[in-house]
Amino acid sequence: MLDIADELRRWAEEGREFAVATVVAVGGSAPRPPGAALAVDRAGTVIGSVSGGCVEGAVYELCAQALKDGESVVERFGYSDDDAFAVGLTCGGVIDILVTPVGVDTPDRPVHTAALAAAAAGETAALVRVVRGPGDLLGRSLLVRPAGAVEGGPGGAVEGGLGGAPVLDRTAAAEARALLDAGRTGTVEVSEDGAHCPGGLTLLVESSVPPPRMVVFGAVDFAAALVRAGKFLGYHVTLCDARPVFATPQRFPEADEVVVEWPHRYLERTATDARTVLCVLTHDAKFDVPVLVRALRMPVAFVGAMGSRRTHEDRDRRLRDAGATDAELARLHSPIGLDLGARTPEETALSIAAEIVATRRGGTGVPLRGAHTPIHHDTVAA
Repeated sequence: MLDIADELRRWAEEGREFAVATVVAVGGSAPRPPGAALAVDRAGTVIGSVSGGCVEGAVYELCAQALKDGESVVERFGYSDDDAFAVGLTCGGVIDILVTPVGVDTPDRPVHTAALAAAAAGETAALVRVVRGPGDLLGRSLLVRPAGAVEGGPGGAVEGGLGGAPVLDRTAAAEARALLDAGRTGTVEVSEDGAHCPGGLTLLVESSVPPPRMVVFGAVDFAAALVRAGKFLGYHVTLCDARPVFATPQRFPEADEVVVEWPHRYLERTATDARTVLCVLTHDAKFDVPVLVRALRMPVAFVGAMGSRRTHEDRDRRLRDAGATDAELARLHSPIGLDLGARTPEETALSIAAEIVATRRGGTGVPLRGAHTPIHHDTVAA
C-alpha cells in the first residue's frame, strides 16, 4: 500500500472509498515484490500495479468485489500449465495478494490514512497488517513508528489494532520495528496470543523510510551523469567537492545537495547508514585516499572509486600506506562499475549504477541470455 502513498493519500483525504490489493508473498519469477500495491475506487479508477500486467484484470475484479461486500480476502495467482492465457503468471512465478476494502466507516481507515500520510511525507513508519489468520482478523492494521506510542493499539493515537489479545499489538510492534530499522518490507509469523514463536498469524510489515543516500565525491562531468542516475534509482543525492569553482548548484541541478568541503571532513560529520552508497570520482589522491580510508571503515552499502587499473594499483598502495587492511580493501569497488564498454559520462554512470544495483540485489552482472541464474534474486536491498 505504501508504494502508492502519494496518490492514495489524496484519495483518503477526498473521502473516497477504495480497495487495496497488496502483494504479500512471492515465489519463483514473480515480477513485483511484497508491498507492491494496486488500488481501485468506487468509480473504477485504478492506480498502482501488483504484477506488471499479468493478473491486473483479475485483481481489479477482486477489488471491485471487496468494495461491494466489505470483506478482505487473500488470493493466490500462479502459472497455468494448461492455458498460458488463463489468469496466472506466465513468467512462472506465484504471488499471494491481500485485498482490503477501505470504506468511509472501515475501522482501520484512520490507521491507513495515518500510514499513507507518513509515507507520503517521507517519515519513518511501518504499516502492519494481518495477511493470514482468522477471518475476523484478516486485513486488520497497526501503524508503528520507530519509537514512542504504537498507533492503532490500545491507548495509541489512532483507533483500531490487530483485534487479537492485547499483547499481540505489542509483539507486532516489536517485530515491525526490527524490519523498520533495516528499512525492509516482509512478513513475520506470530501466534494469535501474541507469542513471538510462529503460530496462526502472518503479518505483513510495510516499511516506509526516507530514501537511501548516494554521496558523490568529485565535481566532474562523470559525476553530473551519476547524480542523474542516482536520482533515477530513488536516492537522495549529495555532490561534494572541496573546490567551490566546480561544486555549484548550477553545474549539478539534479543533486539534492551540493556541498563545498573536503570529502573526508564531510563524510566524518554527515549521517550515513547501511543503505548509503559512496562513490569517489575525484581522480586525485589527496582527495581520494583520506575519504576512502574513512569510508571503508563505515557500515555502508557500497564504496566505489573511479580510475584506470593503473590508478587503482596506485590508490591501493596509498591506502595500504594509510593503514587500510586487506578486509577493508576487499570492500572497495575499484575500478568502479561493470564492464559495459562505457565511454561517455552517461554510459559510465549506467555502468556504475548497474554495479550498485547488482551489489544491493545479489546480481551477478552477467547477461541473462544463456544464463541459468534467477532473474529476481532473494537478496533484500540494504
